Amino acid sequence: MSESKVEIRTPSGTAEAFLYTPSNGDGPWPAVMQLTDIMGIRGAFRQMAQRLADQGYVVLLPNVFYRGARLPVLDFTPAFGDERTMKRLGELRGFLANDQMGPDGEAFADYLLTLKQVKGPKVGVVGYCFTGSMAFRIAGAAPEKIAAAASFHGGGLYTDQLDSPHLLLPRITARICFGHAIEDRGMPAEAIAKLETALKAWPGRSESETYEGARHGWCVPGRDVYNEKQAERAFAKLVELFDASLN
Repeated sequence: MSESKVEIRTPSGTAEAFLYTPSNGDGPWPAVMQLTDIMGIRGAFRQMAQRLADQGYVVLLPNVFYRGARLPVLDFTPAFGDERTMKRLGELRGFLANDQMGPDGEAFADYLLTLKQVKGPKVGVVGYCFTGSMAFRIAGAAPEKIAAAASFHGGGLYTDQLDSPHLLLPRITARICFGHAIEDRGMPAEAIAKLETALKAWPGRSESETYEGARHGWCVPGRDVYNEKQAERAFAKLVELFDASLN
């Protein structure tokens, strides 16, 4: 594993992160940000980041909860529905407001673009679960730095709130890709349909698909909802997106 721990200055402080480079070759390579789900950086996401790096990318895996939690953000084995787990997940989500996602992402992009092993001028971003909307917001906050953005089983991508991510579409120049879960309370079928209507009216290049039989969280190994077949399809789609946009 080609992994190093780094710290990144943001408008709100200093974020811990892991940086991955391809196991072979000398670069420079294009760069991407991989954002975690609500349970933060752990073994599964570190393995996912290195796997993506080995496709020919510098990959940054930031602790998006850095304002209130250093690594590991969970120091116990979580169990959904358990009071301790749900309380901690609520605390973590409270450390990252919607309006902080774009500036954080721009800081992460700026960091990547300063590295000698990175070739620019833009980077990519992928988010899982609640950071699917973060990837969307980053693409809108820093269009001149983001070439591609992807969301897998992302929640809250289209809402009736004044800060709904879909309202950023007019600012986005990145190619974007959405992979939705079935029966997802965070992104129900009606919201998916509304998002896809908005995408059709947007002049940019996009793709939106609901993965058959895949439930919220299906991409992350170790989750009880992990769906290997559909996770592999999502990974192939992600690599295709980044290859087309960054190489």
